[in-house]
Amino acid sequence: MVSYKELGLVNTREMFAKAIKGGYAIPAFNFNNMEQLQAIVKASVETKSPVILQVSKGARNYANQTLLRYMAEGAVQYAKELGCENPQIVLHLDHGDSFELCKSCVDLGFSSVMIDGSHLPYEENVALTKKVVEYAHQYDVTVEGELGVLAGVEDEVSAEHHTYTNPEEVIDFSTRTGCDSLAISIGTSHGAYKFKPEQCHVDPATGRLVPPPLAFDVLDAVMEKLPGFPIVLHGSSSVPQEYVDMINQYGGKLEAAIGIPEDELRKAAKSAVCKINIDSDSRLAMTAAIRKVFAEKPAEFDPRKYLGPARDEMEKLYKHKILNVLGSNDKL
Repeated sequence: MVSYKELGLVNTREMFAKAIKGGYAIPAFNFNNMEQLQAIVKASVETKSPVILQVSKGARNYANQTLLRYMAEGAVQYAKELGCENPQIVLHLDHGDSFELCKSCVDLGFSSVMIDGSHLPYEENVALTKKVVEYAHQYDVTVEGELGVLAGVEDEVSAEHHTYTNPEEVIDFSTRTGCDSLAISIGTSHGAYKFKPEQCHVDPATGRLVPPPLAFDVLDAVMEKLPGFPIVLHGSSSVPQEYVDMINQYGGKLEAAIGIPEDELRKAAKSAVCKINIDSDSRLAMTAAIRKVFAEKPAEFDPRKYLGPARDEMEKLYKHKILNVLGSNDKL
């Protein structure tokens, strides 16, 4: 058993309370490798932002669970080395799909876990979430539950259609499970292909596809039922057109990739939404930078020469999200 406190990590409880009161959202950035982690930590330190390091089940398998623990501990020390005296870093399991997986993460030093039972019948979702909460809370690890289903594909999480969260269920769910935060579905989606072209309209000024608006009426109803309760948005990458264009320019093939407009995320961040998940955007930034190096320097084979620019591009993206979308800067 490894306590996250021994690693210098924190859970989300105080972090979320401050975010709701302050009208901003905590960035939850997924990572799979060292370059992503370096970029996240550097961006959060330079903007003085708390941050959530998210690890999916797939990332855990890819990077190795033991290495991840030491990487998280290293992230805290790296932040201090960069000049942050009191870093606020959470190591969070994203989309845990079983009690056993969540328990394993708690035992290995994660400070927060998500149990995603949204695909299950309601009562089974309640029972599974409650079981994880009862175990995690013994070690002061916070738990995120989910109601509603997001469309799209990301790692092992896949759904053809989204189902909006039913506001009538949120009080019962949060009370019976004891979860610390709740992921809801209001129209965000996983992956870089969040919407089909037929769901969008064309902006006559730019000729680009514009996605349907988020269901803020659902969010408002949830906040009315659960005033002050931490709400989470998954699938909130904006799929920056500059990266899509760069990938396509240098040999890629991303057709009709479209994300969530940043002005809608800014609006959400000022509400009870205190955690916004971003994964695909960093994947796009990394891929765009690597493709550019390979196209311009086809003889290059030193990984540092293409992963370095990719790391720099991701850091730029993370800073932009913190400063211009989430508003979590200068909160340390």
